Amino acid sequence: MRAGGRHQRLHSGVLAAIARWLLAWAAPDSWAVGGLQSGPPMTAPAPLPPEALRYLEHVRVEKRLAARTVTLYTLDLQRLQQVAAQAGLPLLQLQTAHIRRAVAQMHAGGRSGRGIALILSGWRGFYLWAARQGLTAHNPVQGVRAPKAPKPLPKALGVDDAVRLADHAEDGADPWLEARDAAMVELLYGCGLRVGELEGLDVAPGPDTERLGRGWIDLQAAEVHVRGKGSKRRSLPLGAAALQALQAWLAQRATPFAPGRVDAALFLGQRGTRLSAQSIWLRLRQRSQRAGLSTPVHPHMLRHSFASHLLQSSGDLRAVQELLGHASITTTQVYTRLDYQHLAKVYDQAHPRARRK
Repeated sequence: MRAGGRHQRLHSGVLAAIARWLLAWAAPDSWAVGGLQSGPPMTAPAPLPPEALRYLEHVRVEKRLAARTVTLYTLDLQRLQQVAAQAGLPLLQLQTAHIRRAVAQMHAGGRSGRGIALILSGWRGFYLWAARQGLTAHNPVQGVRAPKAPKPLPKALGVDDAVRLADHAEDGADPWLEARDAAMVELLYGCGLRVGELEGLDVAPGPDTERLGRGWIDLQAAEVHVRGKGSKRRSLPLGAAALQALQAWLAQRATPFAPGRVDAALFLGQRGTRLSAQSIWLRLRQRSQRAGLSTPVHPHMLRHSFASHLLQSSGDLRAVQELLGHASITTTQVYTRLDYQHLAKVYDQAHPRARRK
């Protein structure tokens, strides 16, 4: 027992030393950046209380967490200890209001929502453990959430880059592959199709079209019919460039294969079977690089570009919603933010009062 007691005290001392070292290394600036302190930065953080050291011993020995994880838990508890010190309370007597205030301060100090969520997770684990040990009956972190991170804007190409990709033609390339890939780009950018919708297109409707959820093209009516999310059908117009590219592709589509050995799919691989979504991604990425675009392009980027450029030209949000097949206009409204960015850029470049001297 004595040896075990010395062993436990040794580990507690080691953890406390690690905590002091981490704070000496990271704290002077990180506390201020984290927003947990409005005054001058801490230079000598208070030592962790015994219950915090016991918890760290628990996660290290019983849960067998990695040393790096234990280190991160130690930093989280040091942050929590500072919250308690500012409130003038022991660690186990903090209330939800104190935690919410700490979250607000960290957020105001520039810490990301994801970073705050990780800290809250560490704090929540400590109080859950303390409750199981009978040390507290209240978890002040319960129900406290980190601020939501702003949703990133869809990545869309500029008009010039999109047209450059659509117009790209490779000298010396296999005419069959060239015609196929050009037609795919035109449908993705000219119609805003999802990659799954493009993959699922047949040349014409057949007996299994509806059952398999396939789409098809109608060159005579200049339309493409697809089944999108939620098994919803929609029809989209084919522009002149898309029609021309499809006609060029259909003229060559079946030539490498024996009669009757060709799949019903509109876009085929070199074995005569339906081209997979993964292959479409790869071919588009390669084509964008060969076209000299600085950003590798994926299919959904062309869908975003279709929506953004159409909205810039027409301003008709409802029409864009219908063409994209969005069930709610709220989903489509994200493109208005892209449109605003475009307008702001035009203003900065063109308006005389926006020019910097």
